[in-house]
Amino acid sequence: MSAKDRFHQTVRQALVQEGWSITDDPLLVRYGPTNLKVGLGAERILAAQRDTEQIAVEIKSFLDASAVNDFHAAIGQYLHYQLGFKYNGWNRKLYLAVPLEVYRTECNKLLFQDSIQIFNVKILVYRTETPGIEQWINRRVRWNSQESDQSLRRVVSANE
Repeated sequence: MSAKDRFHQTVRQALVQEGWSITDDPLLVRYGPTNLKVGLGAERILAAQRDTEQIAVEIKSFLDASAVNDFHAAIGQYLHYQLGFKYNGWNRKLYLAVPLEVYRTECNKLLFQDSIQIFNVKILVYRTETPGIEQWINRRVRWNSQESDQSLRRVVSANE
C-alpha cells in the first residue's frame, strides 16, 4: 500500500473515531457538465456526517519534494470544490486535511498563512504516526477586516 493510500485510510479512520459517518468516498461534485473528484488514494475527497453537520475533507499527503507545489495544487482544488458546493447549493463545510508534520513546518510561512486567511481555508491537521485528528482550524475571516486587508495589500504590493 502506498503512503497516499495509508494517509487516506488514516484520516478516514480518525473521522470515524470522532463520531463521523462516512457518506461518500470519494464525494462526487458536479459543476455543470464537469465532474470534480480526485482520483488518487489520499487525494480523494471524503464526505462525512455527524448529527446534521456535514463536511467534506480534501486529504493531502504533501509527498512532493516541494511543499509549495503541493500546497498550490491543494488550494486550487479546494477553491474548485467550494465553487462546486455553491453551484449545487450544498451547505457542507470543506476542510483541507494536512499532515501534522507539514502543518508544523510549512503553515507558518507567509504564503501559506495568507492563502489560508484570504481564501478562508478550513484546515484539519491529522497525525500520520498515531492515527488521529490533531486539530480542526475553522477561522472565519471577513474581507473588510484590517488584518485581511493588510495581508491582501502585502500580496498585491509584492506583485507590483
